[in-house]
Amino acid sequence: MTVTVFGIRHHGPGSARSLVAALTSLMPDIILIEGPPEGDALLRHAEGGGLQPPVALLVYRPDMPRRAAFFPFAVFSPEWQAIRFGLTHSVPVRFCDLPQAVQLAADPEAEDTAPVEETTGELGNLADRIRGDPIGALVEAAGYEDFELWWEEQVERRADPRGLFEAIMEAMRALRAEAGVGDEREERREAHMRRSIRKAEKEGFERIAVVCGAWHAPALDGPSSAKSDAAVLTGLKRVRVDATWIPWSNFRLAYRSGYGAGIVSPGWYAHLWGDPENATVGWIVRSAHLLRREGLDAPASSVIDAVRLGDTLAALRDRPNPGLSELSESIRTVLCAGHGAPMQLIRRQLEVGEVMGTVPETVSRVPLQLDLEREQRRLRLHAEESRRRLDLDLRRDLDRDRSVLLHRLRLLNIPWGALQEKEMLTARSIRRGTFHELWQLQWHVELVLLVIERTIWGNTLGDAAEAFVEHEAEAAELPGLTELLHGATVANLSGAIASLLQRVQAKAAVATDVRHLLAAFPPLAQVVRYGDVRGTEAQQVLPIVEALFERALIGLPGACTSLDDAAAAEIVTLMSGAGDALLLLDASELHGEWRVLLLRLGQLQSVHPLVRGWCCRRALEQRSIDTGELARLARIALSPAGSASDAAAWLQGLLRGSGLALLHQDGLWVALDSWLQRLDAETFTATLPLVRRAFSGFQAPERRAMGEKVARLRNSETGQSEREDGGTPIDRERARLVLPVLAHILGGDADANR
Repeated sequence: MTVTVFGIRHHGPGSARSLVAALTSLMPDIILIEGPPEGDALLRHAEGGGLQPPVALLVYRPDMPRRAAFFPFAVFSPEWQAIRFGLTHSVPVRFCDLPQAVQLAADPEAEDTAPVEETTGELGNLADRIRGDPIGALVEAAGYEDFELWWEEQVERRADPRGLFEAIMEAMRALRAEAGVGDEREERREAHMRRSIRKAEKEGFERIAVVCGAWHAPALDGPSSAKSDAAVLTGLKRVRVDATWIPWSNFRLAYRSGYGAGIVSPGWYAHLWGDPENATVGWIVRSAHLLRREGLDAPASSVIDAVRLGDTLAALRDRPNPGLSELSESIRTVLCAGHGAPMQLIRRQLEVGEVMGTVPETVSRVPLQLDLEREQRRLRLHAEESRRRLDLDLRRDLDRDRSVLLHRLRLLNIPWGALQEKEMLTARSIRRGTFHELWQLQWHVELVLLVIERTIWGNTLGDAAEAFVEHEAEAAELPGLTELLHGATVANLSGAIASLLQRVQAKAAVATDVRHLLAAFPPLAQVVRYGDVRGTEAQQVLPIVEALFERALIGLPGACTSLDDAAAAEIVTLMSGAGDALLLLDASELHGEWRVLLLRLGQLQSVHPLVRGWCCRRALEQRSIDTGELARLARIALSPAGSASDAAAWLQGLLRGSGLALLHQDGLWVALDSWLQRLDAETFTATLPLVRRAFSGFQAPERRAMGEKVARLRNSETGQSEREDGGTPIDRERARLVLPVLAHILGGDADANR
C-alpha cells in the first residue's frame, strides 16, 4: 500500500502536465483531491463534454446564500486534469478537504474579529510571509522579483517533468520548518485530509494519489496520529449546505478579480497548455490576428521579426525559451510600434481572455436560476463577462420582453444590466421617441448567489419580483412607493401594480412634506408617459399625479423659506426633477400653474436666494419673463443692500444649466460686472469661490464666450470702438437715424452733431 502526495500550484499548465505524466506512471486506484467533499456527487458531470472549463464548484448555505465558497477549475488546472484522468481511466475520484458544512458554519463576524497571535521580530515576520505565500518565499530566496517569471522558468516551460514533485516536497518541508505551526483552520483542514487518506487505506485501495496545494504536501506525507487528528476535529459545528457547478471566466481566474489563488495571465497559460511545442510562434500569430480584426496593421513580415526579437531577448537573458515578458516586449516593439493602447487590447483579450465556461442542463439548480436561464435562451441574451451594449426598440415584441426581463432583475437587485438613462436623449432616441432603451450588460459569476438568494421570493422571475416589490412597499415612504410603482410598470408586474396604486393614493392623501411630494412626482410621470408603450394601462395613475402635484404647488412657497444652503440645494434639485417630469405630461393647466409659481418664487425676497435664482432661470427659459425683467431682478439680487453670499447664491441658482440661454442677456452681465466691481478686496476674496462654483458647470467655450461678452459690454460703456475689441464695426448710417431724436430731446442741433 502506497500513498503518493503531489504538491501542485492550483492553476498552472506545467504543473498539470507533470501531474498527468506522474498519474500515468503511477496508475493509482483512487485519487484524492484537495476540495470540498460536498462536490463528490457532482464530479460525474465532468465526464464527456457537457462541463466546459473554466467552471467552479459553488458550495453555499441555503439559509444564507451569501455565505458561500467558490472552487474554480480551468482546463490547465492540475485538479481538473486529475478529475479527467480518473473519469477517463475509471479510477474513483474524491475530494478530501475539510467539508464546507464545517467551514461555512463559522460566524463571519467572529472570523473577522478573532484575535491574531502577535509575532515580533524578523523571524515572526518571515513566518507570516511564508505561511501567506510559500511559493513567493521560494521566489524571493531564488533572487527573483517576478513571481510569474520564476514559476514559468522552473515549472511551466520545464522540458523534463521528472523530479518536479520531489523538489516541491523538499522545498515545502524546509519552508514549513521555518514558518512553524500554522493557524487552527489550516490544522483542521490537514487533519481531515489525513483522515480521508486513512479511510481510503481501510477501504483496501493500494495505490492512493493525493493532489493538494504544495504547502499542504509535507503534512500529508509520512506517518500521522489518528488520535491527534480526531482531537482536532472533535466538536466542530456543521450546517446544511448545497453544491452546484456554475460557469466561471478567465477574468475571475486573474489576480485582479480578487480571487486569492488567481494567476496573472490565464489566457497565456491556456495557450501553453493547448500548444506547448509552438508557444512562441502561435502566441505572436494570435496577437497579429487580433490586431488585424481591430483594423490595425500586422503584416507577416512583422510577425517574423517579432518572433526573432523574442528569441533574441530570451537568449540575451539566458533563458531557454521566450516567456510572456519577452513576447510582450517584442509584440509591442514590432507589431504595435511602441504604442501601449494595442497592448491593452492584447492584455484583455489574449493574456487574460474573455472566455466563460458552460455548465450542462443536467446539473441541479434552484428553480429561479432555471427560470432565468430559460428566459436567457428564449430572448437570446447570453451571460457574458465582457461588456456589451443592448439597444432596445420597445415596439418589437422581442425587445419589449428583453426589457421586462432586465427590469425585473433590477427590481430584485440583480445588476446584470444597467439602464443608460443619461444617454436617452441622443439624436437616435429623440427620433424613436419613447420606444427606445439603451442598456449595458455585464454578467458577473457572483450574480448566481443573488439569484439563489432571491429564490425565497418565488420560483419564477415574475413571481419573485412581485413578491419582493410588495415586501419593499410595506415600509416605503411616498417617494419609494412611486419608484416601486414605476419599476413594476416597466417590468410588467400587473399583480403588484394594483396594490401599489392603492398604497400611493393612500400615502399621497395624507403627505405633508413637500420634498416627498416633489420626489414622488417624476416616477409617476414616467408611469403615465411610458406605461402604455409596454402595453400597461397607465391612465388610472393620472388623477393621482394631478392631485399630488397640486398639493406640491400649494406647499412650495412655504417650503422655500427659512432654508439653509444644503436644504435649498436639495429643494432646487427636487424642483428641477419635477419640472422636467412635468414636460412628459400633456396637462396644460398644470404647466400654467407651474409657470406662475416659478415667477412668484423668483420675486419673493423671503425665498432662499439659490431658489430665487433658479426660478428666474426657469422663468426665462419658459418666457414668463423678458430680458428687461431679468435685468431688473438681477439688479435687485446683486444690489449693495444684500450680502455678498446671498448674491453669489442667487447667481449660482441662475446659472444652473446651459450658458447659451444667458449669453445674450446684456442687462444680466452689466449687473454682474457692476456687482463684482463694487466688492471690496476682502469681500471679493471671500466670495470668489462661490462665484467660481457658479460658473463651474459650464464648458470651456461657454465660459470663454461669457468673458468676451463682458469685455465687449465694458468697452462699449467706455466709448471704445467695437472694431478695437475685435468685434463687429459700428453701423454709422443706422446711428445717424438716432441723432435727430436725441437732438430734439436735448434741445440741440442734429446737424451740428454729425
